[in-house]
Amino acid sequence: MGFFSRLFRIGKAEAHAALDYLEDPTKMTEQGIREMKGKLEESIKALAEVKALAIRAKNDANRYRNKMKEYENKAIALIKRAESGAIDPAEADRLATAALEEKEQAAGNLQTSLKTQKTYDMQVAKLDATIERLKKHIRTWENEAKILKARAKVSKATKTVNKQLANIDADSTVAMLERMKDKVEQDEALAESYADIAFENQSIDQEIDSVLESTSGSGSDALAALKAKLSGGNKAITE
Repeated sequence: MGFFSRLFRIGKAEAHAALDYLEDPTKMTEQGIREMKGKLEESIKALAEVKALAIRAKNDANRYRNKMKEYENKAIALIKRAESGAIDPAEADRLATAALEEKEQAAGNLQTSLKTQKTYDMQVAKLDATIERLKKHIRTWENEAKILKARAKVSKATKTVNKQLANIDADSTVAMLERMKDKVEQDEALAESYADIAFENQSIDQEIDSVLESTSGSGSDALAALKAKLSGGNKAITE
């Protein structure tokens, strides 16, 4: 049972991944461009094959054209040989006629080859135009995909930041700050209270010493004034 549960979870995860892939326009666009490049490669391959057939038809036409000229020249040569008495005129006519028949057959093959070449040339022209359109579209789509991919990254980052900002509870943050402020003020007041208690618990000697330390200069002046006063009083009594 555990194995089937794990298998189900794996299948579910893969299904979600596939769904996310289908819903991602960037990945879909990139996949579309890859498919278009595949079609471009197929078109280029087909173009090469059709061009090869066109070249072959052209070569056949040239060969049949040469054969026509060759058989015509042979027929002429046979007639001239007969006229010069080199060969029998009847034999020359028979062979010349056969040569002209071969010429006519070559002419028919020439016409067929020319028609075939024309057909292939038209297909080559169409494939060339299709390939150029595909190349242009692919270049355009690739440029647009780059721009959209960059925009998608910025949009995703902006969305993430805005989402985080939207999830921040401003009221809660302010309340926390107020509680923090109250705690700090309470701690400060408590520290001052402890200082007062510590001062109240000082002995009389500690109080005197503390006052003397804090007003050492003013204490000396007060003592001098007291002595002067006493001296003046004693002087008055003596008189």
